[in-house]
Amino acid sequence: MFKIITILSLVALGLFAAGDATFSGKRDLNVSAIIMFFIFIAGTLLITKWAASKTKSASDFYTAGGGITGFQNGMAIAGDYMSAASFLGISGMIYLSGYDGLIYAVGFLVGWPVILFLMAEKLRNLGKFTFTDIAAYRLDQTKIRILAAFGSLSVVTLYLIAQMVGAGKLIQILFGMDYEYAVVLVGAMMVIYVTFGGMLATTWVQIIKAVLLLSGVTFMGLMVLAHFNFSFTDLATQAVATHSKGQAIMAPGGFITDPISAISLGMALMLGTAGLPHILMRFFTVGNAKEARKSVVYATGFIGYFYLIIAVIGLGAIVFLNSPEGAQYYADGKLIGGGNMAAIHLSHVVGGDIFLGFISAVAFATILAVVSGLTLAGASSISHDIYAIVIRKGNATEAEEIKVSKTSVIIIGVVGVILGIAFEKQNIAFMVGLAFAIAASANFPILFLSIYWKKLTTRGAFIGGFIGLITAVILVILSPTIWVEIMGNAQAIFPYKHPALFSVTAAFIGIWFFSITDKSESAKREIESFEAQNVRAETGIGADGAVDH
Repeated sequence: MFKIITILSLVALGLFAAGDATFSGKRDLNVSAIIMFFIFIAGTLLITKWAASKTKSASDFYTAGGGITGFQNGMAIAGDYMSAASFLGISGMIYLSGYDGLIYAVGFLVGWPVILFLMAEKLRNLGKFTFTDIAAYRLDQTKIRILAAFGSLSVVTLYLIAQMVGAGKLIQILFGMDYEYAVVLVGAMMVIYVTFGGMLATTWVQIIKAVLLLSGVTFMGLMVLAHFNFSFTDLATQAVATHSKGQAIMAPGGFITDPISAISLGMALMLGTAGLPHILMRFFTVGNAKEARKSVVYATGFIGYFYLIIAVIGLGAIVFLNSPEGAQYYADGKLIGGGNMAAIHLSHVVGGDIFLGFISAVAFATILAVVSGLTLAGASSISHDIYAIVIRKGNATEAEEIKVSKTSVIIIGVVGVILGIAFEKQNIAFMVGLAFAIAASANFPILFLSIYWKKLTTRGAFIGGFIGLITAVILVILSPTIWVEIMGNAQAIFPYKHPALFSVTAAFIGIWFFSITDKSESAKREIESFEAQNVRAETGIGADGAVDH
């Protein structure tokens, strides 16, 4: 492993040195950023080496043996959830359009009470490695796992694109590296973390990243507010006076222009949170349902605090980057690196080169932590759900399953790099919004109804789930974002940017209709099995415990 690391480090240093440091999207090399970047890389690779020595079984690889505490898992969930879309994307959206960026922040947060009160305990009691274990608990394994794999991989792909774009832009403007090379470097690091360290390495990378990120944004927020005597009102007033849109930044309508889009986006962010495969997978890393509940409580607190600070950072970027001193962060009238880099430039304003180096390394850590979780979720879906259960009918050995999973990690890494390069110009918060829409449409309805609705059948879940997935994907393609902005057509066939209101509704109706009309013998057995499932969901009797390391 360390031969690979050495080669990657030498290549990275060579690429940094080769950067032309022009203002076509790049900046002069930041030595402190490079130093902190490599300190973080070295530290996390040591963690990966340690985790690799502890990862002996499939349970270790997928769920760290279930030995993570509630507090550790809550911190790791926060580290997984506070992604590049949250830190770079939402602060950039607030910088560009004000209030509408806050809608995303609130939407990302409100899904957590759904998970806390309705799902956390039952997820831990019913599941083993992936959320599909729950959906397939009393239904046909093959059909449900195929459906869930399609939904999971669609979500992982979209979410991965957003993180890759954020990472590429970040390294591009810091180190003078070409965007394409930056994305390749992130993909390589991601593959190393997951392939060698599995969930244990991913968890500790996420915990370290969460601590660093919360510390960094707290300092940024305090430094911004200090200029206004710690008055948020004065900060907001100055932001209105400074922004070219004036008072309009405090009103909705910048990104979301109609009620249907607002409802659809809110539904995607709230229900999508409870359908994200890389987040749901984290509930299997704790020892029991009590620790699962604790995880959500801690995660909600950390995430809520983070989004409060992001509002301050976004408004601070409006004030400071649009001041005369902020001219250095622009080239050809546009912010260097685009709106996604507003928080990075603000860190230089409030803390100089050293803090810019710190926050840049933290942002990179943010991206690596999230893409590692995403990649592990995608790989586990392929290896555990498709290969071990569907193809091998449950007869695959742990060694075979882990081998397929590690191969999948490499494939997902390559795909992530290719798509990250292809979608360079997209706002990363919006890309994650699309991922949430698919998670809300394909994953959440099946998961929720499999836990709570006795009459759910395989036919209903399979057909209705695919209706939700296909509807979400088609409406995204036909929306203004893809059909007009990317494909270059004059007018979108589907007029709304956010499809969740329609696709989630279609999924629930489809699941309900095809379940109640299913009169087969297998449907009767599935309905009768609900009572046994419910006992385990409520009590945890029969659930796997933690593994001692």
